[in-house]
Amino acid sequence: MTAFPRFISGTKTFVNDVVEGFFAITHNGLALLGLAVACVAMVAASRPDLRLSAEAQLFDWLRTRHVVAQEQEAPTVADTGDRALAIHPQTLPKEQAAIAFWLSKKYRVAPEPVSALVAEAYDLGLRTKIEPTLLLAVMAVESSFNPFAQSAVGAQGLMQVMTRTHTDKYENVGGHLAAFDPLTNLRVGAKVLQECIQRAGSVEGGLRYYVGAANQEDDGGYAAKVLAEQARLRQIAGRRGTLAARAQAQPAPVRPAGDATARNDEGVAASPAQS
Repeated sequence: MTAFPRFISGTKTFVNDVVEGFFAITHNGLALLGLAVACVAMVAASRPDLRLSAEAQLFDWLRTRHVVAQEQEAPTVADTGDRALAIHPQTLPKEQAAIAFWLSKKYRVAPEPVSALVAEAYDLGLRTKIEPTLLLAVMAVESSFNPFAQSAVGAQGLMQVMTRTHTDKYENVGGHLAAFDPLTNLRVGAKVLQECIQRAGSVEGGLRYYVGAANQEDDGGYAAKVLAEQARLRQIAGRRGTLAARAQAQPAPVRPAGDATARNDEGVAASPAQS
């Protein structure tokens, strides 16, 4: 027998051995698996307590996986059940507490719900890359922290978002009526403001988009007003909540809900000239 036929014969023998070994291992593995299943079934039948414990652990694991999957699928603005609507300002970091006390005094609102909004603004700031003081300044200028404010053209809530223009952002949080939920409105407004800033390429330009004056020469002083309020909040935050900082807050006149900045359908807000 020449070398080539011997090579062919050896190759066939090797392949046959491999195939036979694979089937043998598979057969033995399935047999072992069946034996293990039978043993587990026998133990479960003889020890109901172990079976119930295993079932409980499996159920907890499945429930945890379900919750994680829901959180991954849901947008950030839909997660409204994890934050209290009111918290004591003394539980906040000093910087946030200083801002909460100052806003409470200036806008004549209770410190506890304002504290919850301040804490939420700081959390949103991390996720949206928007300074929390800017979000708080927008709320201050737009609604004076009145969660039920509504303009003549339909801008609603703390951030005065045009609900009918951004219905898609409310679909997973209960529909358009969720615009009057403070945390939901803040989250939707933050998302809209983030999109405006990205579109404009700057904070000031984003504010012009937000107020609906991107294509106008004058935004009615809106951006300057928001940035001035943000500067005051930054100053308050830098003082770490001292009595001197809080004492400077002056009560602001109560603005009727219908007096909020008007909006148009092109942007979020409309400048006073459009109202």
